[in-house]
Amino acid sequence: MSESTKQSQGSLARIGLALAIAASVSACATGTNPRDPLEGYNRAMFKFNDTVDQVALKPVATAYKTVTPSFVQTGVGNFFGNLADVWSAVNNLLQGKGEAGLQDVVRVSMNSTFGLLGLIDIASQAGIPKHNEDFGQTLGWYGVQPGPYVMLPLLGPSTVRDTVALPLDITGDPWRYKDPVNVRNIGTVTRVVDKRAALLDATNLMEAAALDRYEFIRDGFLQARESKVFDGDTDRRDRKVPKNDTSDYEPEYEAKPQPANDAPAATAAAVVAPADLVTSGSNTVASEARPQE
Repeated sequence: MSESTKQSQGSLARIGLALAIAASVSACATGTNPRDPLEGYNRAMFKFNDTVDQVALKPVATAYKTVTPSFVQTGVGNFFGNLADVWSAVNNLLQGKGEAGLQDVVRVSMNSTFGLLGLIDIASQAGIPKHNEDFGQTLGWYGVQPGPYVMLPLLGPSTVRDTVALPLDITGDPWRYKDPVNVRNIGTVTRVVDKRAALLDATNLMEAAALDRYEFIRDGFLQARESKVFDGDTDRRDRKVPKNDTSDYEPEYEAKPQPANDAPAATAAAVVAPADLVTSGSNTVASEARPQE
C-alpha cells in the first residue's frame, strides 16, 4: 500500500473520530432533529458543497453530458460499475449473503471477459442482479447504528458510522491501485463527472421542487441508506432487536409525510454518498438515470 494511501486513510479516520466526538458532545443540546445534532455545521458545509457544485462540477458535468455520446457515457458507467462489483462481493460475503456475493463474482467475471473489461454490462443482460454494497452497510447489517447525520466537505451526506467505514471503502476500490498515477487521476475525475452527469435531471428536479433542499436531501439520504442496509426489508431491523430489549432501539429513519409537491422523495437520495464518490461504486439512482444502449 502506498504512503499516500495510508495518509489518506489516516486523515479520513481522524475526521470520523472528530465527528463522532463532536456529535456526542452536541447530542446533549436540544435540536430540531435528534438525528442531526450538528445541523448548524451541516447546513454551512452543505452550502459550501453546493457552491462548489454549482460553480465547478455541475457545469463540467453538463458539458460532458452534452458533448459525450450516450454509448460512451454508458461504457464509462459500466466500467467503474464493474470495479464496484468487486467490493460489493466482499461486503455481501462479509454479511453472510452468499448468493448475492456469488452473483457479484459472476458479474465481474462475465463483464471483465465477455464485456470488454466491463464496458458492456453483459451480466445484467443475462439477468444477474447488480448489488451496491459498502462497508458502512456491512456495519449496519450487524446492528451498528448510523449515529448522527454529517455533511462531509466535498463528499456530501454521510453518517458517523459510514464516515468511519470510509477508509476501508477506499482500500477496497480496485481503481485505487491503478498505475501510472496520471491515468488513475484522469479516471477518478472522469468517474466523478460521469456520476454527476447521470444525476443532472434528478437534481434539477429537486432544486426546482424542494422548499428546503438541505432537509430534503438529509431525509432522503437517511431513508435510502436504511433501505440499502436492510436490502429494502425494514422488518429485518425489528427482527434483529431482542424482544426484551427494544426500549433504547432507535430506527435509522422514521418515515414522515412527504412535502406537498410533485417531486418524488427518491430524488433526494440521488445525491451520491461519499463511499460512491471515492470508490468505483455506482449510485443506484445514477445507474437507473443513465441512458441505456
